[in-house]
Amino acid sequence: MNKQSNVYTIIYASVMVIVVAAVLAYTALLLKEPQTKNVEIDKMKQILSSVNIASDATNAQELYKKYIVNTYVINADGEKIDGVNAFDVNTANQVKKASSDRELPVFVCRLEDGSEKYVIPMNGAGLWGPIWGYVSVDKDGNTIYGAYFAHQGETPGLGAEIEKPMFSDQYKGKHLFIDGEFKSIAVEKKGQKPVDGAEYVDAISGGTITSKGVQDMMKNSLEPYQNFFKSLK
Repeated sequence: MNKQSNVYTIIYASVMVIVVAAVLAYTALLLKEPQTKNVEIDKMKQILSSVNIASDATNAQELYKKYIVNTYVINADGEKIDGVNAFDVNTANQVKKASSDRELPVFVCRLEDGSEKYVIPMNGAGLWGPIWGYVSVDKDGNTIYGAYFAHQGETPGLGAEIEKPMFSDQYKGKHLFIDGEFKSIAVEKKGQKPVDGAEYVDAISGGTITSKGVQDMMKNSLEPYQNFFKSLK
């Protein structure tokens, strides 16, 4: 065949496209399992962080199995939903639904002293992209034991500071209910207080939009759990 002909060029290009596509598909197949495992391990690390347990890629699975003693999914009435794996629920999609339609995961952690904490996932929006996290609640269904926050693309030194302990540690000991009414936790500029009497933490200096994103995320994510929290009492 004439290598200078259009037919040769078309056949050669088609073959190369097929070969490259096959190689990429095979590579993606090989990497899928380890990538999925890494995502799962990272999620375990984040859940453990919300109950103040430090972990890394080498021990996260072991610590998760040790401390997370139960998981289940509930609805907004606080009733368990059978046949749904809490770890597999896409909470980023669930928060977009009406509260009554959501599948709400609960991760039960039992610490060394025998006390139980209830870990709740959260998802929301920051200034530049998604933000998410986990908050752990004491058995009274009201007091926050710990919190973990993460982001996809917030500004370093500003909104990205939500992932630092200096911000998340402020949530420890805060209360979700005031005089029996769900208030969530407000995020206010330093020196300011919420007008509705809710408990609050100081916002990130220079990261007001991201800080308010955390406030909205927590309220939207935790509000559907009200009946569940009340049942814990």
